[in-house]
Amino acid sequence: MTDTPSTFLWAALASAGLVVIAVLSGCVRTTDGAAAWTGVHAGATTANSATPRSPTSHGVPVPGIEETPPDHIPPNAFVCFPPPSGIGVGTVAQVSDPVAPRITISVPDGWSSEPGQGDVALTLNGPDGMTGTVTIAQTTLDPAAAFADYTTRLRHSKPDVRVDTAGAKFCGYSSQKLTGAFLGPSGAVDFADRLTHIWTNTNKYLVVTHLEGPADAPGFDAAKTALMQDFAVVIP
Repeated sequence: MTDTPSTFLWAALASAGLVVIAVLSGCVRTTDGAAAWTGVHAGATTANSATPRSPTSHGVPVPGIEETPPDHIPPNAFVCFPPPSGIGVGTVAQVSDPVAPRITISVPDGWSSEPGQGDVALTLNGPDGMTGTVTIAQTTLDPAAAFADYTTRLRHSKPDVRVDTAGAKFCGYSSQKLTGAFLGPSGAVDFADRLTHIWTNTNKYLVVTHLEGPADAPGFDAAKTALMQDFAVVIP
């Protein structure tokens, strides 16, 4: 049988030691490897279902922020599993921190991926000068503050950067998509970031999938479609 991108995704998930089931839409949560249906993240309990006031930064609404009240997460809980999209190759990204979330992203076809060091879970290399990274870093900040801090550091490191921000909530997590451009040593560079704030029983983490490449790279849009989509999340 010919392997498809979704086949690779299932294989990647199986390599993480978990049993999963196929669903049509929404998220899957598992406990000790046994999948169970849920429409939201494990922490989004009905006890706090009232719609909260939208968070703001300096009076400006912050997109993509979700109410995530504390809850106990069982060991090896598969708290989010979007249905396979058929785009890219499912690849597990994890860091050495034993309590950090493990995620499975879709690496674009024709790209390579290698484990990183420290907070860098994966380094990615594609054609036409395109590159990417996946970082999973512990944070003490709440979602709105963590996203604002990331954007501030981006602007400081690249003073000429242009950034557009959109909310991208999924499975009850706070998440944003950043797109824009800046001037690199060899000319204009396009970039895209997927920021997601994930909490565990012990810590909070900022997960960032970053893509960049020359402004004229022909495969940039296809790579962005693969890397910026929703991803599977396992809490150890």
